Amino acid sequence: MKKEESTILSLTNKLYLPILVSILLSSCDFFKFKSENNDLDENPIVASVGNQLLRNSDVAFLVTTGSSKEDSTNLTNRYVQSWVRKQLMILEAGKNMTFDEAELNRKLLDYKYALMVYEFEKSYVTSNSSAEISNAEIEEYYENNKESFSLKEIIVRTNFFKLEKSNPQNRPLERLLTLNRDNVETSIRQIALDHASNYYMEDSTWVRFEDVIVNTPLAANNNKVELLRNSKLIKVDDEIYSYYFKILDYKLQDQIPPLDFVREEISKILTNKKRVALVEQLQKDIYNRALENNEFKIYD
Repeated sequence: MKKEESTILSLTNKLYLPILVSILLSSCDFFKFKSENNDLDENPIVASVGNQLLRNSDVAFLVTTGSSKEDSTNLTNRYVQSWVRKQLMILEAGKNMTFDEAELNRKLLDYKYALMVYEFEKSYVTSNSSAEISNAEIEEYYENNKESFSLKEIIVRTNFFKLEKSNPQNRPLERLLTLNRDNVETSIRQIALDHASNYYMEDSTWVRFEDVIVNTPLAANNNKVELLRNSKLIKVDDEIYSYYFKILDYKLQDQIPPLDFVREEISKILTNKKRVALVEQLQKDIYNRALENNEFKIYD
């Protein structure tokens, strides 16, 4: 009897073991499937093109602290559109052209190394740059190179005032602007503060004439050069306002600009020259050090 029971148990085990294993394997697949679904829930796909996927984590950097939900949404939408267009272009390129993988990889490496060198040079320049460009350096460069500067537009030093035509201070202002005495500036400034709809009183600053006359009747004048040559005080009116331009000085197109007008430009030129010089010296030092230490060979 015991032998029969043992035989029955053995047969039962043999019969149910595959079923049990099958259930366990199915359970593993089930749990694996659920885990993958959880990953998808946590990092959903935002867009796809072919086999390429753009996930939520790929666009998370676009959402910054302080930006509104609407701004973040608009920025993300623009990024997704750009990504889709780029992937579609890559797909189309692959369909219509045969690319040399080795050549592509070589170019990628060249770009990678160029980027590494650029970042290294930029870091070196930042760490080793001297103080800001001095006024003496700017003035010296201007004196030695002033002929290379040429104005592409009219620039002026001017005072500008805009008053309503009905304002009783128009006449006193116009009279004061015709005087060339230092003691009238306070009175002019007071009228501007109290009565002008707009005004500009930066005597020493050179500005583009077009920037000053924009939105005034003078902008439509086709004889600006003659007007500047013949008038120290220019007055024009429209239906509501009177506009006054007291011309303190001017420079015409193709003339050499004053130093103050090109000071910032010269500062940028000198800063770039110093950067280039630093990088060239860095390259020379690295080469000479490697040469002394026999770190490279050039074969015939």
